[in-house]
Amino acid sequence: MSVKELDGLLGLLTEKRRKMEQQEAEMNMQILLDFLQCLKKKKLEELNEVQTDLQYVKEDINAVEKHRTELYCARERFSVKLRSLDNLIATKLWSPSANQHNSMLVSNARSSLVGTCSGNLQAKSNDVKVQLSHQEYQRKDAFSGSETSPLIQSGRIIARKRRIQAQFNELQECYLQKRRLRASQIHAQEEKDVNVKVREGYHAGLDDFQSVLTTFTRYSRLRVIAELRHGDLFHSANIVSSIEFDRDDEFFATAGVSKRIKVFEFSTVVNEPSDVNCPVVELATRSKLSCLSWNKYSKNIIASSDYEGNVTVWDVNTRQSVMEYEEHEKRAWSVDFSRMEPTMLVSGSDDCKVKVWCTKQEASVINIDMKANICCVKYNPGSSVHVAVGSADHHIHYFDLRNTSSPLRVFKGHWKAVSYVKFLSTNELASASTDSTLRLWDVKDTSPVRTFRGHTNEKNFVGLTVNNEYIACGSETNEVFVYHKAISKPAAWHKFGSSELDDAEDDVGSYFISAVCWKSDSPTMLTANSQGTIKVLVLAA
Repeated sequence: MSVKELDGLLGLLTEKRRKMEQQEAEMNMQILLDFLQCLKKKKLEELNEVQTDLQYVKEDINAVEKHRTELYCARERFSVKLRSLDNLIATKLWSPSANQHNSMLVSNARSSLVGTCSGNLQAKSNDVKVQLSHQEYQRKDAFSGSETSPLIQSGRIIARKRRIQAQFNELQECYLQKRRLRASQIHAQEEKDVNVKVREGYHAGLDDFQSVLTTFTRYSRLRVIAELRHGDLFHSANIVSSIEFDRDDEFFATAGVSKRIKVFEFSTVVNEPSDVNCPVVELATRSKLSCLSWNKYSKNIIASSDYEGNVTVWDVNTRQSVMEYEEHEKRAWSVDFSRMEPTMLVSGSDDCKVKVWCTKQEASVINIDMKANICCVKYNPGSSVHVAVGSADHHIHYFDLRNTSSPLRVFKGHWKAVSYVKFLSTNELASASTDSTLRLWDVKDTSPVRTFRGHTNEKNFVGLTVNNEYIACGSETNEVFVYHKAISKPAAWHKFGSSELDDAEDDVGSYFISAVCWKSDSPTMLTANSQGTIKVLVLAA
């Protein structure tokens, strides 16, 4: 090949290389352009979302400021009326006729007190002075605006603002979630309905969040109002596995590995010293107890499950068992009475079976075979046929008892055994797991609404209880944790370690919270630990 041909070939190769470099550069530019366009689109979407959110915030600020102005005006009108009423009362009290009437009353009072010892007279006089002083203070605070009330109010506001700042990101997400949901619901309506309901729906979205903000910032700690101890301090048989109020919250029952069901009167425990609190009823059982369920209609009926697999229905008044079911082949972890049908109850066991019982029959009426151990069962409070089942397979199975061939839904998200399931409402389900999390579910959807973290739970059953707004659980750190259902971080907590006896248990370092129970929808709860200590806690500011 000649030099000229070689030069031509080299030139051709050079051109091809330049073409390839050009194509590579164009492709790189195209990739960069595509990325920037995607980024622009995403940022525009974010901008639109932020602008929409900002518009929600502006609208809500205007609405709140307007409503606050209305409240101030109403308060001023109320204060004027109270001052007028106070002046009118004062005028009548100090009129001549009133003085004469008061003198007659005093004279009659003196006559009726003749013969009474001087000590009693002095005591009555002091009581009257205290009452008058208290009334005068109240009137001064209400009408003249003393400095005490504003200072207290200011302190409360500062404390609640601090709680908001501590959980600002969580609260922000909660606000936007509720606001966007309400807006999407409005836009989904027909055009003619939107014009009518947009303001109504907008207020509903803001009111929903205000309810969360109010309840969340109202409390910041758990305060002990009573404590109950029984049993030997270092005896493992003191573990309280279950604690539950009766239908009217007048009595509560405890059960555990001591093979005893003990029933206490709540008011006595709260109002009398802990060393005189004895159970009003005590039932002896043949085996260690895992769970209690108080009948929702009959105050005297309790069901229990035990380590031998027995499910027993008790009459507290007669202290005798009404029914004994022995079909489970292994330990029965959980039992629950139906709220809608008081003769029905459900149980779950390590034999991988869920059984439904009727107190009028001697054998189970429904049997559900599952593939893993059953840790917990719970009836939906608004249904007699829907049951949630927590399993060692890490899932929650939601059954319709009219067709048990397969669950209606399976809730997946936990990565260890599900130890408890509880319903906040007919559509809200809370679950606990030994993966150290709680989860909140909508029974109509299989995705978790929220995951709660803060407590420690890796191997033990530490308790779970719910009410309309709050979820509480125990911890293997011997602490009780309370979560607001809209916020994933703890709202309050209390450690069992506030007395000399508790300090001893801290030295041992092996105690954990084993049972918790709200007193209906009040801020009061019962808590128990593996030492056998029972505390009555109340949410406080």
